[in-house]
Amino acid sequence: MQEWWRPDRFALRRAMLDKRGQILAAVRSFFTDRGFVEVDTPALQVSPGLEPHLRAFATKLHDPQQGQAALRYLHTSPEFAMKKLLAAGMSRIWQLAHVFRDGERSATHHPEFSMLEWYRVGASYRDLMEECAALVRACQHAAGAQVLSWRGHAADATGDWRRISVADAFQEHCGLDLLATAPDPLHPDTDRLAAAASGIGISPHPGDDWETLFFRIFLDRIEPRLGHQVPTILYDYPLSMAALARRRPDDLRLAERFEVYICGLELANAFGELTDAAEQRTRFLADQARKQQLYGQTYPIDEDFLDALQYGLPACAGIALGFDRLVMLATGVQEIEEVLWAPVR
Repeated sequence: MQEWWRPDRFALRRAMLDKRGQILAAVRSFFTDRGFVEVDTPALQVSPGLEPHLRAFATKLHDPQQGQAALRYLHTSPEFAMKKLLAAGMSRIWQLAHVFRDGERSATHHPEFSMLEWYRVGASYRDLMEECAALVRACQHAAGAQVLSWRGHAADATGDWRRISVADAFQEHCGLDLLATAPDPLHPDTDRLAAAASGIGISPHPGDDWETLFFRIFLDRIEPRLGHQVPTILYDYPLSMAALARRRPDDLRLAERFEVYICGLELANAFGELTDAAEQRTRFLADQARKQQLYGQTYPIDEDFLDALQYGLPACAGIALGFDRLVMLATGVQEIEEVLWAPVR
């Protein structure tokens, strides 16, 4: 284990950390100028989030009066708490939150990292495409970077960004008609996608489901090619991958979701937010069942969150952006730990 705090080792990262501070100052100025309020919500939650593939850290919350202990989790995103603030009457909010995900450590992952999230009442997911581009441009300028870069690739955020739908990306890079493999949008056909994958030289594994095959194709053939020269917005995900996004009202096969890629690196994930409590419960139950099937465990549903939706979450859009990854791109470093003040050991 390296002693990261030794002056000679810390000095190697100091320039990147100074840039991190400049980028954070630009973020605060950006949101202040646009009338957003900075909020600060608790990391301890009843539910850490129900995305099936994320692993959370669990702990006990002891009540000194009752002498009881309740199970709590460190959040994987501040999303639930921030949406409760929207239900309470806030309209433009942002937060830079420390979030926690167990079992994640790589050049671009860390068990504790900084997530930048913001939400706008009355905005669409397309509005957030423009807003995200403006924010990244401001951060590139604040860092004094001519381009954003990672692993030998570069992209300039200051001009127009590319936008391509998920279906078009599969067609362009794989020659594959993705939506044809999902005649029932909520229950896509694994056999059809397996046949299509085999046709482009990607062999299905025993037990693969449709989503697993989607990511095998995507990570191998598509993601590495996204966001070169200019950032790319990948939008309109198949409905079965909607997460907390609402359906597109004009095409019920699709969800109002987009992701941002720069230099082949995923930077942000955004939704036109689902506000229907009954549909959200159905999706949560499906996520719980999938996690139980895959990993033999699951996390509880935040009933207070569903109550907030039922009470009246207004039409809104929200986005989560990996702040550490943004600093990596702006400074051109290869490893996330190079832009963290102190790593988790």
